[in-house]
Amino acid sequence: MSVLVQREAAAIREEWLGRASSTRPADRPAAEAAITGLYTLIGEAPPRFHWVSSPATAVATLPPGVRPRPSQAVEHLPSWPLPPRLKAVTDELRRDLDASLTPIHRRFDQVIRDNVGRPLARSAAALRMPLQGAHDSASHRRTSWYDTLCVSWLAHYDALRRIGGADFPPEASRRLGLWTAVARSCRWWWPREGVCTVAERPVALHTEAWGDDGEVRLHRADGPAVRYADGWEVHAWHGTRVPAWVIEDPDVRRIAREPNVEVRRCAVERLGWTAYIEQAGLRLVATAPDPGNPGAHLRLYDLRENARVLVAVNGSVERDGTRRGYGLTVPRFLDDPVAAAGWTYGLSAAQYSLLARRT
Repeated sequence: MSVLVQREAAAIREEWLGRASSTRPADRPAAEAAITGLYTLIGEAPPRFHWVSSPATAVATLPPGVRPRPSQAVEHLPSWPLPPRLKAVTDELRRDLDASLTPIHRRFDQVIRDNVGRPLARSAAALRMPLQGAHDSASHRRTSWYDTLCVSWLAHYDALRRIGGADFPPEASRRLGLWTAVARSCRWWWPREGVCTVAERPVALHTEAWGDDGEVRLHRADGPAVRYADGWEVHAWHGTRVPAWVIEDPDVRRIAREPNVEVRRCAVERLGWTAYIEQAGLRLVATAPDPGNPGAHLRLYDLRENARVLVAVNGSVERDGTRRGYGLTVPRFLDDPVAAAGWTYGLSAAQYSLLARRT
């Protein structure tokens, strides 16, 4: 039973992941009807709808008719009155759904959490990057509202019903249906009193698989990973948001000026370690076989006045069959590549040499 359940769970996970990463135009009538139903649940009148072309537009503009007060700006979303009320309705719904589960249904619960809920939650966190990009300039604080819009909890109950045979009470099913309809018809929305801002889906979204449970993260090596109809774009390198130049025009001078260490790392990887070392004119200090990764070599280069870089190769194979190279900054006093590798693990050279395999 476990293998069959895992297979069915994986199919449901992929179905919901497809909704979270969809680039199809939003179904505006369905979205507006479902959101109106959610407003009704908290005793609010049907809102006016303000559709925008991207999350960046949602942050930068106010809906027509909304007074331009600081409290109405999206960066103050945590203090808006409606999101916590809608979240409370969601919390109550989940309690009602859980209370209706029988011991037979609960037998499937952990498998579904492991194969549907948790992998989707990790993917959803990675796909939230455009929101982070839109809010950076607005000093956005993390808010639980975006967790409420995460599809992982909806997929969990969908899987319990389809795999475990859960029969939810009619009223709970109706409320669950409203949230499900919103997730199927659009992606991000921001509820105010009297008006709701809804962003259209992106027109392009590029991901790569990572992890062992079907997770994805944003990545594109030759252009923006996410693009919206108004031209707003987000670039990403293996799940890390980066400036456009990292993907489209990596350059050693820009890399040297970049203050963010993660952005520098991504830019060097995009350029390629061999090309970066050559163009930056790094001096090779020493090289040695990697005892923690048979068949691979460690190379130690001078980087700056007080630092060196150890260039190594991943012990694990990427999904495309290659082994990814990477660089680690180490103190300048280290002259031995093996000692430098051990230092990154908090080990001596002798201790590192005893590792059976480095991942």
